Amino acid sequence: MKLAIEIIGWAGALLILGAYALLSSGRLRAESLTYHLMNILGAAGFVINSGWNGALPSAAMNVVWIGIGVYAVHQQRRRRSLSSPP
Repeated sequence: MKLAIEIIGWAGALLILGAYALLSSGRLRAESLTYHLMNILGAAGFVINSGWNGALPSAAMNVVWIGIGVYAVHQQRRRRSLSSPP
């Protein structure tokens, strides 16, 4: 189980770093669903790893990170549906 939790944590780190690298290199846009999903899933990996290891400040910060990502995706979908012709 410990190995699985470590793999989940490292996968989360790679997703967040990858999202930032792709954004910085211009290969992803901050508004893209892919960027937000990479951040949401990466933060979820950190929540699992941090929670398991008792790093509650890190787990809490990543719960907020997930919330920001979910909010951004929701706002984008809402804007798209408002701007779409009936």
